[in-house]
Amino acid sequence: MQVILLERIAKLGQMGDEVTVKTGYARNFLLPQGKALRANAANKALYEAQRADLEKRNDERKADAEAIKANLDGNTYVIIRSAGQTGQLYGSVSTRDIAAALDESGFKVSRNQVNMPTPIKVIGVHALSIILHPEVEANISVNVARSEDEASRQASGEDLTGRDEQFEHEAVDYEGDDVDLSEVFENEDDAEAVTEASEEENNA
Repeated sequence: MQVILLERIAKLGQMGDEVTVKTGYARNFLLPQGKALRANAANKALYEAQRADLEKRNDERKADAEAIKANLDGNTYVIIRSAGQTGQLYGSVSTRDIAAALDESGFKVSRNQVNMPTPIKVIGVHALSIILHPEVEANISVNVARSEDEASRQASGEDLTGRDEQFEHEAVDYEGDDVDLSEVFENEDDAEAVTEASEEENNA
């Protein structure tokens, strides 16, 4: 379907551009949201007649968005969630959660303005952006932690996901002649069994 854009749409075009989009996208989003008009002779004339007003309103909205960005850009928001030892969340943090966190801080945004392709499923400091206007984005960080203390530690750069907290074993030279298998196996019977099998193989 051919439409006339009434505002800039990312990866699609600028205000006034005539572009081809899928019918469902136009009918379910662009047209009902007032972001585009069907590209026909009547609407082309209507757009040209209203162009000056549309551009003025767009400039006003952009200025408002820039003012909000000045206070929002670079902020970090802490969200406390339950998680396992490896940092995997029992659930996830969604765009709705991010919008709610910003709302509590005095920034009114909708979940659709939160640019987060997939939900957050692990603790840590995550960078994302807020679409304040088609031409204005604010970059923020979300510090997802199990407690306020952990959030502070993560903010200082500490990794609390537990990925590096694996059991460390001393290297054992299995090709050496004096390997003590009791250091390799926790069960002494297993160590003895391997030793006997090795001796039988050597005597064969």
